[in-house]
Amino acid sequence: MTDAEWAVVRPLLPVPGWMRGRGGQPEAYCHRAILDAIRYLVDNGTKWRALPADFPPWDRAYAFFRRWRDHGLVKEFHDRLRARIREREGRDAEPTAGVIDSQSVKADAVVGSDSRGFDGGKLINGRKRHVVVDTLGLLLGVMVTAADTGDRAAQVLLEQVADAHHRLALIWADGGYTGPLVEHCLATLALVLAIVKRSDDMRGFVVLPKRWIVERLFAHLMRTRRLARDYERRTTSAEAMIYWSMTLLMTRRLARPRSSRA
Repeated sequence: MTDAEWAVVRPLLPVPGWMRGRGGQPEAYCHRAILDAIRYLVDNGTKWRALPADFPPWDRAYAFFRRWRDHGLVKEFHDRLRARIREREGRDAEPTAGVIDSQSVKADAVVGSDSRGFDGGKLINGRKRHVVVDTLGLLLGVMVTAADTGDRAAQVLLEQVADAHHRLALIWADGGYTGPLVEHCLATLALVLAIVKRSDDMRGFVVLPKRWIVERLFAHLMRTRRLARDYERRTTSAEAMIYWSMTLLMTRRLARPRSSRA
């Protein structure tokens, strides 16, 4: 992490309980060193035990990752970075529109049968990542399931996202989300689910309106080596890895001079 990135990250980090007078033991290692270790693991795809000796001990880095995962701190940190980017782009911190889609990825042998399945459409044995992004391509919510879970199972994710973002009124989706889900979103969540379909006369690769935004996020995830395949035993760990990958991307974006950002 560069000094410019650390200057962006430091004021957005969740404050430890011991610094707020809630008791507990102070951290033994600097947060910057721990964050560097987790960022290295996510970006380069190494094992926890194979972290270079330049970082804090692997078990301390993993304990930090596990604590942030279980207490929702990585999502809190991620959401603060997302709000900062939206404000710097002249947007309101809370989005009003988003895009939903899913991505099936192969699972490692450590993934148990209770959270893996076979996606007959993509011919992939593994897990499926259901994500909702805003119109800037920033993550609003993620849910990892077995790969044989249909796209309409994203109802739970949409409920979570709508509950967290009260201004959200419109979600674009592909044809896999048609059916009862559209009526459920409108009646229960006051959320319009707009289906962007591919025309039957289209041939080859065609960029579809709005749907390309979420596809760009999937491309970023596949460039992160830890996420090129699902290596996590727990779906909550897989979701946390996605949040960590996005924090890395957003930190770099915020640290760049405004004139050089795309």
